[in-house]
Amino acid sequence: PCSHTGRALVCRSRWACTGIENIDEAITLLEQNNWDLVAAINGVIPQENGILQSEYGGETLQGPAYGPTSHPTASSSTPSSSSAFRHVVPSRQIVERQPRMLDFRVEYRDRNVDVVLEDSCTVGEIKHILENELQIPVSKMLLKGWKTGDIDDSTVLKTLHLPKNNSLYVLTPDLPPPSSSNSGALQESLNQNFMLIITHREVQREYNLNFSGSSTIQEVKRNVYDLTSIPVRHQLWEGWPPSATDDSMTLAASGLTYPCHRLTVGRRSSPAQTREQSEEQCTDVHMVSDSDGDDFEDATEFGVDDGEMFGMASSALRKSPMMPENAENEGDALLQFTAEFSSRYGDCHPVYFIGSLEAAFQEAFYGKARDRKLLAIYLHHDESVLTNVFCSQMLCAESLVSYLSQNFITWAWDMTKEANRARFLTMCTRHFGSVVAQTIRTQKTDQFPLFLIIMGKRSSNEVLNVIQGNTTVDELMMRLMAAMEIFSAQQQEDIKDEDEREARENVKREQDEAYRISLEADRAKREAQEREQAEQFRLEQIRKEQEEEREAIRLSLEQSLPPEPKKESTESVSKLRIRTPSGEFFERRFLASSKLQVVFDFVASKGYPWEEFKLLGTFPRRDVTQLDPDKSLLEVKLYPQETLFLEAKE
Repeated sequence: PCSHTGRALVCRSRWACTGIENIDEAITLLEQNNWDLVAAINGVIPQENGILQSEYGGETLQGPAYGPTSHPTASSSTPSSSSAFRHVVPSRQIVERQPRMLDFRVEYRDRNVDVVLEDSCTVGEIKHILENELQIPVSKMLLKGWKTGDIDDSTVLKTLHLPKNNSLYVLTPDLPPPSSSNSGALQESLNQNFMLIITHREVQREYNLNFSGSSTIQEVKRNVYDLTSIPVRHQLWEGWPPSATDDSMTLAASGLTYPCHRLTVGRRSSPAQTREQSEEQCTDVHMVSDSDGDDFEDATEFGVDDGEMFGMASSALRKSPMMPENAENEGDALLQFTAEFSSRYGDCHPVYFIGSLEAAFQEAFYGKARDRKLLAIYLHHDESVLTNVFCSQMLCAESLVSYLSQNFITWAWDMTKEANRARFLTMCTRHFGSVVAQTIRTQKTDQFPLFLIIMGKRSSNEVLNVIQGNTTVDELMMRLMAAMEIFSAQQQEDIKDEDEREARENVKREQDEAYRISLEADRAKREAQEREQAEQFRLEQIRKEQEEEREAIRLSLEQSLPPEPKKESTESVSKLRIRTPSGEFFERRFLASSKLQVVFDFVASKGYPWEEFKLLGTFPRRDVTQLDPDKSLLEVKLYPQETLFLEAKE
């Protein structure tokens, strides 16, 4: 087989036979023919008599005749079996007169039918095509979805001014709906998962792929293209059921064996490849195509990877990188990774941790034992043939996404760029050791993507498993569950140790709290005693001061008292006998002319100040302290003798 460069040269040489040098005009012509290169060339290369011929089926289309000035002289030799047209250069008017090709997607119940027609056809012709596809009589069919009204079977599509792509639907009000039992069984099959065991014939390699029943045959073929690099139009299959006649058919409706079905795929030899050498020797061009029109994924066969195709750079067709090269901040790099992953594979994917690998360790391993999780590191590689299937069929599976979100912290890194690869290997050596780093370093590109399952331990981080991309959803789930079993056993031990440690710490805290309370009580008691002693001392001091003051007053009063009159005194003398509250008596003689205040001073000199004690008389009972102290004893009738007693005031 020829190289991609050779194919590109052949393709360009075939297109050069049309004589069209304007790139925009060439692309417009290809769009009108649904990117079918053969149909586009056949549409612009007429015969001398104005008839365009097709190699397949002998169909003839009336084309415009050339005038003598615009039609070059053609070779008079008879066309050989490898040449269907003469090499001529058409005028630009021919391109403008070509009919437009219109695409219709027609929906009927659970089926979609694609119809491609020229705009010169009628609505009735669409119905006749649908009659063959859907097995519905034209008379029972209502074709709806037109943008304008007043449309019947004779309406020409050109008069409706339709866009290139159109969506219609069929109604059959006169036909009974399908039985509920059949639709229920079909719905159940749509929810089932089919295991397709696909053998690549040329390399004798087997792939185990899981698909839901709602996936179409076309989706299977596109995924196989990602694995084998065989374009859909070049795939030669064996093992499909006879009922699988349409690539838009779902696996549930195709008749596959549930739950496993074996298929074989190989590369179909193109007739054009076997004739390339002979075509290079001929001035005439013979084009063969088995393209479906919508399988234009293998752009390398048209020279895209070697330069430009129709003026477009190849870089415009490549995907954006998952992660920038030499990103300074790991968090920013992972933000771009998450956004690009979502744009490629949809929003149903694992929740990637945004932050550095150290931060992911902190989140997964260094919380409470009950809150710890395993760390899953996803290593992406855009150049691996397994990446697209692994991401779309496994990482985006709802069961896997749910399991990862509940039990794992998921961190990702892109290994496509050499700088990013070296950076991760450095991180890997630092955190896991040189053995794990060497294991990842020796992985080949086709063994990516990788899934590293990390479990945190007291002294180090242990890599439990390294899962390569050539696995199935079930196998990946089983290995994740096996890692969870190991982690759960370790986690239970950690929880037990943590609970025991917390119990010991609680006992210690309670003991410390009781000791603190005891110290507080002792200190409070000691402080109370000290306050009481201080108060007693203060009161004692006050009492002493008061006693000293009283003693001083008593002594002063005692010294200020007039001398006691003698018994032989010729003056009038009053003899007073005073009884104290304790029952003691003391007597003294006073001059009858002495003032009552002298009696009060005498009583105070004995320790009974009149401010605190009352001096009461007996007959009659009276409070002497209420009398005028300036009167004499004679005046207050305390003469010649009187018995008084002291009583404390209230």
